[in-house]
Amino acid sequence: MTNRQITIAELPTDALTPAHFKQVESAMPEAGEGEVLLRVILMSIDAANRSWMKGATYRAAVQAGDAMPTYAICEVVQSNSPKLAVGDIVEAEATWSDYITAKAHKVQKLPKVDRLSHLMSVYGIAGKTAFHGLMSIGKPMAGETVLVSAAAGSVGGYVGQIAKALGCHVVGIAGGAEKCQWVQDELGFDACIDYREAGLSKALKAACPNGVDVYFDNVGGKILERALNFMNEQGRVVCCGAISQYDTDNPTGPRNLPGVLVVKRLKMEGFIVMDFAHNDAKCIRAMQHWVSTGQIKVTEDIVEGLENAPAALIGLLAGDNKGKRLVRVAADPV
Repeated sequence: MTNRQITIAELPTDALTPAHFKQVESAMPEAGEGEVLLRVILMSIDAANRSWMKGATYRAAVQAGDAMPTYAICEVVQSNSPKLAVGDIVEAEATWSDYITAKAHKVQKLPKVDRLSHLMSVYGIAGKTAFHGLMSIGKPMAGETVLVSAAAGSVGGYVGQIAKALGCHVVGIAGGAEKCQWVQDELGFDACIDYREAGLSKALKAACPNGVDVYFDNVGGKILERALNFMNEQGRVVCCGAISQYDTDNPTGPRNLPGVLVVKRLKMEGFIVMDFAHNDAKCIRAMQHWVSTGQIKVTEDIVEGLENAPAALIGLLAGDNKGKRLVRVAADPV
């Protein structure tokens, strides 16, 4: 029996293309002492995948020849550890593969839920990133204005819905009129601005007449620059990602830094979801409540098949997803 993997054929120097990936087959991995053999079920597709190809971040850089790293929901099919049993469902750092091995103490056993994919979207990396960044850094208050970029994406959509549940005026930024309408109609944002249209500053002024108290930034670059101009004094800028900068070797940054931070006394802070893992239980309780009351709608964009993972990532970087993008590698356990 062989194991399919998708590796990096060569590192990109500009836009990511299918030619940067290669599907290979290798022998099935074998679990060693204290390890488990895992069947990959669902893989998370994130803009961070692209940033890992540009150099070391909070993890080591991905090199040519490496299997593409990911976070995945997996089933234990063989266990050499008393910590986990065959059939357990776990979350693990994985690769774009059918099967992987992992140290048993490095994976996390997951609870039973009606839909496994929710453990990676609303109750997983997307929901946790939205909750922790907004609540721990943004600290929104009822009546404040919260601005969210990449509002139709996996994190931005939950940020806006949480802010609405807290009583905020919520404005999104997304690409395309159809997507902006979806953000308003489906996710309940008060307004959503199409950044592809001319007049972004005018649109921001109209949608945020009282200024912006919290800006949750997922894109960086020119949109971050424009958003900073509309921040209120003592505003909070939550830096979650910079998707506009990942697919190029010529990134652009805001030209109004650090001046606008000083003049408006802004707080600007970056984070990754693991920084707040100690609050995960609190996050899950809150998200479960908002889902049960209908204040949060679960949005997922699932692409079928390991072989389609490269296209799924390329499409994500182009903004063609709505909600959390996943790749299904195998069927959920019966």
